[in-house]
Amino acid sequence: MGKNLYEKVFERHTVRKLPSGQYQLLMGLHLIHEVTSPQAFSMMRERGWKVMFPHRSFATVDHIIPTHSQARPLSDPLAEEMLVHLENNTSEFGLTFFAPTAGDQGIVHIIGPERGLTQPGMTICCGDSHTATHGAFGALAFGIGTSQVRDVLATQTLSMGKLKVRRIEVNGSLRPGVYAKDVVLYIIQKLGVKGGVGYAYEYAGEVFDNFTMEERMTVCNMSIEGGARCGYVNPDQTTYDYIKGRDYAPGPDKWDKAVAYWESIKSDPDAKYDDVFVINGEDIEPVVTWGITPGQSTSVGGHIPAKSEFPESEHSLIDEAYAYMSFEPGQPIKGTKIDVAFLGSCTNGRISDFEEVVDMIKDRGFKVASHVRAIAVPGSQRVKNEMLRRGYDKILSEAGFEFREAGCSMCLAMNPDKLKGREICASSSNRNFKGRQGSPTGRTLLMSPVMVAAAAIAGEVVDAREFFGIEATV
Repeated sequence: MGKNLYEKVFERHTVRKLPSGQYQLLMGLHLIHEVTSPQAFSMMRERGWKVMFPHRSFATVDHIIPTHSQARPLSDPLAEEMLVHLENNTSEFGLTFFAPTAGDQGIVHIIGPERGLTQPGMTICCGDSHTATHGAFGALAFGIGTSQVRDVLATQTLSMGKLKVRRIEVNGSLRPGVYAKDVVLYIIQKLGVKGGVGYAYEYAGEVFDNFTMEERMTVCNMSIEGGARCGYVNPDQTTYDYIKGRDYAPGPDKWDKAVAYWESIKSDPDAKYDDVFVINGEDIEPVVTWGITPGQSTSVGGHIPAKSEFPESEHSLIDEAYAYMSFEPGQPIKGTKIDVAFLGSCTNGRISDFEEVVDMIKDRGFKVASHVRAIAVPGSQRVKNEMLRRGYDKILSEAGFEFREAGCSMCLAMNPDKLKGREICASSSNRNFKGRQGSPTGRTLLMSPVMVAAAAIAGEVVDAREFFGIEATV
């Protein structure tokens, strides 16, 4: 009987089965940032422990770093203190730190792949819920808590139970003006924010076969929003071409051996799954969230759904969303006025995300609406430098976007980038929870970067296909 990738990688990294029924797994790569690591390092220090495999742990600063200026000391004393702690902890314990001053800083889930650290067949962990991003490479990648960060530093292992595996096939092709962000929002809309609980998601089908690595990362990134513990795509030539030549990629003398291993962990043709969910890519339209979970969404041409369209168990949450967002059932999402537009995050802060936007606005005289505050935040310093090289900073600035330094920025507002009052933000990030973007009453509409750009210019939610002339909608 054939096996899927999850089974193969899980088994190859199992150290032992524990009396609890869980398994002790060796972690191949541990990524660290400033928010969930300080207490872990303190616990290590108190116990006199050393990091077992320092060469397998890499750190960066992303959540609290300001994007207006990264000059030291940081303007926020608490942010400066957290950065100093990370610098000192990584130095004391002998870990690699990708520092802002070295030009290597960025969101942890962007710099891992761009440096070649993320590779197929790995087990990867990080004290961050969006670690599933790295599954785009055919890795098993898990978000963990602070005590588990300590455990991995000390033992390079994690304890966890086996997951079920759901294969999600997106077949056919996407229509023009439909992007990877729309695909993952559509999946979450159909399966629900709890639909993936207890599962690993295997993404497959012709749409994923044709996706770039950065598009695959966008989808895997939001697996957690669908309730899944992790999500992955089987590696292929697209994967190998992306990795080859990067800083931590296998060198020429080890390349063939690495590819042979990567090929061996792919799901077998006769692999079994606990569930299979099939989608026709042509059924997917641009998606916009309307509520307070990523599953509360509609197509851009759709309306706020009636409560009767949901199971009774969700009715109280639907009422809560109506009240918080000030939406009424039957109200069209198109035409919703926005106050802020945010391009960036670990979901959509890569060079291809900005390329898609620039392709829409370049040489067309578009300007951000006068009442809209729009920011474009590269996901890493390397992304920023590539944007500078291509002139994207000038194009975006001329259109009215504020071009910023690298960081998590307005995705979670643990930094100066925040909503004010009841502002509504068109955002390319991953979560639309209450207060997520800094204001306790701020409202978030999740959508693709191109949809964000169109909303920023129009001053309201529009169908980017119509607005930019991508396609005549049906």
